[in-house]
This record gives sequence, C-alpha cells and structure tokens, in this order.
Amino acid sequence: MSRPRILIVGAGFAGYRTARTLSRLTRGRAHITLLNPTDYFLYLPLLPQVAAGILEPRRVTVSLSDSLPDVRLVLGEAERIDLDDRTLRYTGPEGEEGSLSYDRLVLAAGSVNKLLPIPGVAEHAHGFRGLPEALYLRDHVTRQVELAAAADDPEACAARCTFVVVGAGYTGTEVAAHGQMFTDAQVRKHPLRQGMRPRWMLLDVAPRVLPEMDMKLSATADRVLRQRGVDVRMGTSVKEATPDGVLLTDGEFVRTRTLVWCVGVRPDPLVESLGLPMEKGRLLVDPHLQVPGRPELFACGDVAAVPDLENPGSYTPMTAQHAWRHGKVAAENVAASLGLGGSRKPYRHRDLGFVVDLGGAKAAANPLGVTLSGVPAGAVTRGYHLAAMPGNRVRVAADWLLDAVLPRQAVQLGLVRSWSVPLDTSSPEVARVAGGPGRRADARSGPGAALAADTDDGGGPGRAGSPDEPAKGQPGSGTTQVRPGSGAAQPRTESETAKGRPLAGPPGSGHGQLRSESETAKGRPAAATAATETAAPTPGGPVRNRPGGDPAENPPGGDPAERRPGGEPAKSRPGGPAGIQSGGSARSRPGGEPATDQPGREPTESMPAGRPAKNPSGGEPRTNQPGGEPAKNQPGGEPAKNQPGGEPAKNQPGGEPAKNQPGGEPVEKQPAPAPPTRPPGPDHPAPGPVKRTDVPDDDSAKGDS
Repeated sequence: MSRPRILIVGAGFAGYRTARTLSRLTRGRAHITLLNPTDYFLYLPLLPQVAAGILEPRRVTVSLSDSLPDVRLVLGEAERIDLDDRTLRYTGPEGEEGSLSYDRLVLAAGSVNKLLPIPGVAEHAHGFRGLPEALYLRDHVTRQVELAAAADDPEACAARCTFVVVGAGYTGTEVAAHGQMFTDAQVRKHPLRQGMRPRWMLLDVAPRVLPEMDMKLSATADRVLRQRGVDVRMGTSVKEATPDGVLLTDGEFVRTRTLVWCVGVRPDPLVESLGLPMEKGRLLVDPHLQVPGRPELFACGDVAAVPDLENPGSYTPMTAQHAWRHGKVAAENVAASLGLGGSRKPYRHRDLGFVVDLGGAKAAANPLGVTLSGVPAGAVTRGYHLAAMPGNRVRVAADWLLDAVLPRQAVQLGLVRSWSVPLDTSSPEVARVAGGPGRRADARSGPGAALAADTDDGGGPGRAGSPDEPAKGQPGSGTTQVRPGSGAAQPRTESETAKGRPLAGPPGSGHGQLRSESETAKGRPAAATAATETAAPTPGGPVRNRPGGDPAENPPGGDPAERRPGGEPAKSRPGGPAGIQSGGSARSRPGGEPATDQPGREPTESMPAGRPAKNPSGGEPRTNQPGGEPAKNQPGGEPAKNQPGGEPAKNQPGGEPAKNQPGGEPVEKQPAPAPPTRPPGPDHPAPGPVKRTDVPDDDSAKGDS
C-alpha cells in the first residue's frame, strides 16, 4: 500500500509547526512535502532587532532541511491549486514550473503587508514582514544618518533624520523603540548640526499605543517611547506620501525620506483564488481547521478564519502565538484523517499573555496576566523568545551579550535595494531580483520599483539614472542587448556572452554580425555586409555589459556603448562614417584614434581629431575591394600589423601609426561610396549633444525611499 501524500504550503509559524508535528506523528508512514519560497523558518518577533543591528540576520532564521530531516523541501511559490484534481502548480526560484499532487493539503501561506488607499504609500513606503525589508531598513537608516551628518543644509539634515512609522501595534512600536536607540548611538559617533538629533514619529488612528493590549501595558509602552524621544501621535495617520515627505491627516507636512508601514497584515492572496467561502480575506474553516465540504483541505495560521471557541461569534486574531498553536492542532487532525494518529481535536486556546520588547532593558509584558515593566519585563521577554525559538538559542543569547558590552556596528552593506522590497508584494520574504522570474500576478509595483509589466515579463526593475538601478550582470539579471528603438532586452546565448561577441542581428539593425573565433581572438570587428550596415546605430543600442555597470550610452547621434573590445567607442553619427561601414574604418582600434575617411580626401595616418583625409576619385582600388589586393591578415593576404604574427601597427609603441584599415594597409585613392543620407526624424535624428543616461539625476541624492 502506497504512503499518503501530505503537502504543506508555507513554512511560517503555522506551516513549520505542522510539518514538525506531522513528522513526529507519522514516523515515515506518509510522504510529507513542504513548499516554501525560502529554505528557512523566520522567527518574526525578533526582526526589529535585526533592523536595529542587535542580531545578525541568520540568528532569526532556522534551516528547514536541518530541523525537518524527514520532510521533503520544495523551493517555490504556489501559483494555482486544482482542488478537484488535487494538484498544485508552483514556480521555482529560477522561474521553473512544477506540479505537486497530494492526498491532504494544508494551507499555511501566511500574510502580506496590509495596504490602504492612500496616495503615494505603495510607491514611497516600505513594509516590515520579511528579512529583506529589515536588512533594507537597517542600511537605509544608516545611510540617512551619514548623509545628514555631512549635509550643509539644515532642512536637508532634518529631513534625512526624520523617520516616520505608521502603525502602533506590536511591530510598529518595537521598530520605533529600537530605531530611536539605534540612531542615537550613531549620532554619538557622527554628530549632527548643533541642536539636532534623530526624530522618530509613531502614528496611528487608534486612541493609544498597543490598542490590542490592556491599558497598563499600553501606558508602559507609551511612557518608555516618549522618554526615549519618540514623537507619539495617536489619532493621526498619513493622508498622502510624496518623495519629500508625508502629509498628515491633521494637515501638517513632515519632511522625511523614510516611511515604514506597519499598519497590519492581510492574508496571502493565494486563498482568494480558490473560490471558497471567505471571511475578510481568510478561508473559513471549522474548529478542526478543516474546510467544510473539502475533507482533504486544511488551513491554519493567518490565511484561516478559525472560530474562537472561547469567544463565540469571533475568530482568532492573526498573531504568531495563534499560528504556532494552529499548526499543532492541524497536524494532529491531518494524521487522524489518514488513520495515522488519534482522534480529531478542536482548536481551543488559553491566553498566556503578551510581551513587547522596547529595546535595552525596557519591555512591557503580562505573562499569565501579571503586568510587568522595566528590567523584570525585559528579562521575561527575552526568556520567552529563547524558549519559543526552535533553534539558534545560544547564538541569539551570545549576540545579546555582545550588544550589552560592545558598541554596535553601523555600516551599510547595500545588499538590498529599494526597488527589491516593494510594499505591495505577495512575497515579502523574498527580495525582488533584477530580471528574475516574475511573482504572482497580484504582486504590483512598489517603492522605487518598475512597472508591473517589468515584473511579469522578467525585465529588471531598474531604470537608467535611477540611484537604485540593479547592476548589470548580476545573478538573475542576464546579459542583454537592446533591439533598435524598442528599449526591450534581447538575451544573448551563453557562448556569445563568454566570448564577448555582439549579438547577431539582421543587416542594418545596428547589431554586429556574429564573429568567428579567430576574428574574436584577433580583436577584429565583426565582418560587415555591404551597404546594408551603413545605418547608424539606433536608440537602444548594445549595452555596456559590464558587471555592475551603467546602462548603455547610445542615444540618437551619440556614441555606442563603451568597453567594446578594441578601445574607444566608434563614432557613428547619421550622415557620418559609421564605426563598421563599407568604405569606412572602425575608430575603435588598438593604439589610438584612426583617421576619419571622408569621400574625396586622402586618408590621414592616425591624425588627432581626424583631420580630413585626401582620397580623390580615380585612384587605386581599395585594399580588399573587388579588383584590389586582399587586405592583410585576410585569407590570402599578409598578416596585419600589430596582430599576432604580424609587424607592429604604426602609431603603436615601437611601430608606425596604423593606416586606417582593420588590420591592414590604408586604402589609396579609391572613391569611397558616400554613406546614405537620411533626413532627421524620429528614427534618425540629427547629430547633436545628448543627455547622459548613466548619470543620476540630482534627486538621487535625496535617498531611495
């Protein structure tokens, strides 16, 4: 008899606990598969300490493979679930698609950032639901303090050192409390202008801090925040967000470069596609965490609306404590439905209290209903976290000890960019990668990010001149050439990229033709076809293709991409000699600038700035032209000067200047066909100065929020 297949979607508090409990209950009598975008379980309550530099990122993560040895881990994101066929389609981290079959399905996909219809928030705010967002906030805050310390303008200094946190729940309160301590420690090393200090603001429409906790804990947290210097404003929120600041609902405009969005969470959008009964975005389940009418389907954690048997008519809140307990009950009921365990059990809970870490030795806690504050609350809070973590306890305790005796390291690593952690995303636990596989269709653009189409088609979210543009050549970005005039990316093959060849393109398209290996080794330009290649490069020419480089400089009438094999970029203006033309010479030759080769003038020998060459009609035929001698270093000709096996080129160290032929002697007295002239237009504008697209605008100095 084959073993039953159990599929768990998500490895948060609910999914991880389900997998661990099922592994213990089944003891190899069932195939257990865990689908998750990352290979770790994230202990979310300690994430503010990662952003504040207290804990290293790996301290709050637990390896799924190490801690769940009997569970098969599949990296990917669920895309579509066929309930009738009992299959799930997913997309892997590198864009590959797969399918998983199941006999029992446990949905524990978790939650994402909650959005409100406030103008500018999706573009200029950042959430706090995943490790990439915490790492970005840590770098961003450090950068703003450093820029403020060097700023000459008092207004710019004040704007960079103002940090606005929206949402006074657990997460927002801890972020503001730890953030104020973090920036105060930084300015002790880099003092700001006289009389200035970092300013943290905590906003919420609720009447008090931590409205879900009792009045004593709320008052304790409010007092600690205000004593530390946090500007707490209750009954106030954001009306509009702009690149320069936020407009509050009371009419005040606060200049800031940092907006942290902690207003709450919403269930993962995956459950909405099932077409089953919902309750405020959550999947309705019975007290046994089973979907009515679907005996094979279970749900737990933030995606499940679980009836609260202690408070009839209500549902359990979306907290980590409930999700952790959901996972245990769901695992027991799944095993019971397969005959691998005991009887089914309904979910019941008893409130054991809550803890809120306010930084340092300060905290607010009510374990078992006993209200604590100060040092005792801090000790209880940290003891609770150590007991609740499924791993890394010794490492976390060691980091806490080191933070108590050593100063924090305030450096920005730049590992996470603004555009890679958008607020509106279905995967806050995964940073967006330039050119990587697109996320689900519900993932839209976020702060500093590209349009949704760029995510869907795999295009990178960076734009020329953007301070957060992804580096070319990074993993997942791909090496690209650009189609003429379209701005769209065209990938090269792996062999072309390795050999440094230009992408093969149709005649007249502006792309170089494919070279042979011998030509590539000798540094020659690609073989040109007749007059079809005399067209100047069009907008959107080949990119520089440097690792981490800037976008290509190839505007209409401008120079093509630099860093081409052979030296300087070829001058290729409409109406002038193209860099790779019939009757013209490539400017990009080793050893200096070749002479321009205008019709009716003789060729100059590597004159600076290209003095007009003399080449009257009626002269001798051009070398390597029909009726002329073959070019040197061509089949049947002598080796080119300054090429392997030939004499040194002229105008090179130890040799005479090269004579304006790719690898051979100059042409003599041959009328060169005039390049076709085209009237200036949208496709062929007149030559002229163009704006560099690789230079960031002045606004880029304002930060990346």
